[in-house]
Amino acid sequence: MCAMQKTINIQNKKARFQYEILDKYTAGIVLTGTEIKSIRNSRASIAESFCEFNERGELFVVNMTVEEYAFGTHYNHKPKATRKLLLNKRELKKLNKDVQNSGLTIIPLRLFINEKGLAKLDIALAKGKKLYDKRETIKDRDNKRNLDRIKKIYK
Repeated sequence: MCAMQKTINIQNKKARFQYEILDKYTAGIVLTGTEIKSIRNSRASIAESFCEFNERGELFVVNMTVEEYAFGTHYNHKPKATRKLLLNKRELKKLNKDVQNSGLTIIPLRLFINEKGLAKLDIALAKGKKLYDKRETIKDRDNKRNLDRIKKIYK
């Protein structure tokens, strides 16, 4: 097998703006052969995806787009299929309890390939931000940018 030429790091850039991150986990993903090949070619998106539990307490990522593999045959996968996430039972129980009791959401933050060549998904337990929180975030970002600009002038 050839060495990996580049690291795969697909991020959900809107997540930190739209949600307040409370807790983070790293989960494995159950994938088929053509799915992992597409991810290794950076042909995936987690921008509009989220995670939810089924009735058996298993966690799935919904709406994650993995484009069809270019060299796949009729065995190719569906781009928007739900994919099972792998976590410890203890972590799954805690997440399920948090989601059901306090109305929190589980969102993917980052899709990456670890050093063993396995696809992993950084997920976060998050609380949706209100409109005024988003405005506050924009204001803080603008203030930081202006402050950095002023510091740069006087150096």
